[in-house]
Amino acid sequence: MKKSTLLILLFFTLLKSQAQDYLISFAGTGDTTVVGSVLIENLNSGATATIMDGDILHLISLTGIDQLSASKGALKIYPNPMVDQSILTFSTPENGSVTISIADLSGKSVYHTSTVLSAGTHSFRVAGLGRGLYFVKISGGNFSYSTKLVSQYKLQQEVKVESVSSVKNTKENGLKSTSAIIDMPYTAGNQLRYKSISGPYSTIVNDVPTGNKTITFDFAGCKDGDGNNYSVVTIGTHIWMVQNLKTTKYSDGTPVPLVSGSQWADRILPAYCWYNNDSVTYNTPYGALYNWVAVTSANGLAPKGWHVPSSAELATLTDYYGGDMVAGDKLKEWGTVHWKSPNLGATNESGFTALPGGLRRNDGPFSDITQYGVWWSSTYYVQYQAWQWTMAYDMENAHQVASSTSNGLSVRCIKDY
Repeated sequence: MKKSTLLILLFFTLLKSQAQDYLISFAGTGDTTVVGSVLIENLNSGATATIMDGDILHLISLTGIDQLSASKGALKIYPNPMVDQSILTFSTPENGSVTISIADLSGKSVYHTSTVLSAGTHSFRVAGLGRGLYFVKISGGNFSYSTKLVSQYKLQQEVKVESVSSVKNTKENGLKSTSAIIDMPYTAGNQLRYKSISGPYSTIVNDVPTGNKTITFDFAGCKDGDGNNYSVVTIGTHIWMVQNLKTTKYSDGTPVPLVSGSQWADRILPAYCWYNNDSVTYNTPYGALYNWVAVTSANGLAPKGWHVPSSAELATLTDYYGGDMVAGDKLKEWGTVHWKSPNLGATNESGFTALPGGLRRNDGPFSDITQYGVWWSSTYYVQYQAWQWTMAYDMENAHQVASSTSNGLSVRCIKDY
């Protein structure tokens, strides 16, 4: 039985050795070059990881054995699988005796030692392990780490574990060195979403890795007249807001008129409102509703450096995701936290995170919150009508239709280019 198990593990290991592992680094440009933190989401498998500025993402292509990620809290092994040697890195929270042990698949110890280490981050070179699966354990007075290590080395030799570096803890460096390699399971063809937050800036990049590369985040400032900062996402060659606009002021600081009563009906002057006149409930995440006169005001409703998209720019976005008959499922926020069930087809693989803010009709009533997302374009159609963009909870499309300029609709903005 043990022999069969070992043969199966070795088979998967050989398959894995034929897969390509990728190293992904990160850089920033635009209003800041500091990357800050990066949340990585594998949209196919659901795996996630978070790294900090200077860290490198190691995508481990796993075939069959999907639990061999070398990242176990403060214990890391790279590369894993190892060919002839790997680097074992771990953090010790205090000074004291630390035990390093390695056992094979049967539980037999192949290496065991104890050494005194100071509090800090330590790296050891591991070599001499023959082909197979091993269990690595690091333990001290009040901590214990463990992980798995696959070796592809053909010959069993004397197992050696030798210290290569140590960084003592200080108030400045804590338990983190200048950079780290963070492992994440990956299968070729998976789509990843990277979201970086750096101070007031937040930006999203979607990617299907095919090799080692550097992801560059364009930290585009997106601050409205009220000082609200918006996350942004790069789609094709354009950068879009990820939230619905919720400003009560134009970009020049002039207030947008708030109209909550019967004065809304067929209004020909600029106006905004909150759904059901309830800003506490609907400000976040659905944003405000604006009539088209406010959208196209010379005062500038969009944040400086941004604009309300034209009908053609909205068409370019939907075309990027296969056309208006299918683009909605890739643009809508996934799930039913904000969308009414079933939110048909929604995957949000774009990162656009379309939200259903409903609308206020030109005669005054509110309708369709959680069921429809309806956004203005800046393109006029005919007298008292302009183009709007619509997505629904029970459909996969994202289409444009003409709408009364007195309707109150949501707004998304696109960066000037």
